Amino acid sequence: MTIFPNGAGSPPRLLLLGGSSEIGLAILAALGLPAGAEVILAGRDEQRLAAAGKELPCQVTTVAYDAMATGSHQAFADAVFAGGALDMVVSAAGVLIPQEEAERDVRRAADMVETNFTGHVTSLLAIAARMRAQGRGTIVVLSSVAAVRPRRANFVYGSAKAGLDAFARGLADSLHGTGVRVVLVRPGFVTGRMTAGMSPAPLSSTPAQVGAATAAALAGRKDTVWIPAPLAGLALALRLVPRPLWRRVSR
Repeated sequence: MTIFPNGAGSPPRLLLLGGSSEIGLAILAALGLPAGAEVILAGRDEQRLAAAGKELPCQVTTVAYDAMATGSHQAFADAVFAGGALDMVVSAAGVLIPQEEAERDVRRAADMVETNFTGHVTSLLAIAARMRAQGRGTIVVLSSVAAVRPRRANFVYGSAKAGLDAFARGLADSLHGTGVRVVLVRPGFVTGRMTAGMSPAPLSSTPAQVGAATAAALAGRKDTVWIPAPLAGLALALRLVPRPLWRRVSR
């Protein structure tokens, strides 16, 4: 399967929502983009976006994007497509706020839900409509194993990811047969900037490993990728743990 089946032979055009995301950038790096490719890094911090762009071996532009500014997402999508057809969007905006902090300040909980769930919904609905109209495109959604069964240690984060995961599966079904593909990425614990200071969990991975696995899935026929692969079986087992025992899981 071709990663960018645009049929015209022109260089691909990609959008990264959460343009300074370590995992999102690792996915782009793993794709082996040609020098003529155009990458749009969308985010809030212009300096971080500019620094990230220097690490990519292709044409890079940066644009302002706030996952929580949901009222602006339709206009944002329209502006992106005004510059040309879009071959791929990697939806990687996200924040990880400690559960204790989210419970202490409900506004912080709202920030996490809006960034990790609501912002993806409004952005991807607008983008999917334009991809449907052009008859092609790929949407990569960064979910998490935390979506499988939220734990008491991070149930706000887990519930936001669970919502995103369900949305991505529904979006994939709605786009079936249109030429637009949705790939759902479910990593476990990823060691990186977002998890700095936390002890790695079993079956942890790095952003580079997530990027490589995602690129392999895009080159093949997989629409869901677990990272590392054994997490798929573990996720099934997690669903079967009795609730009294599940409450004892500390992380």
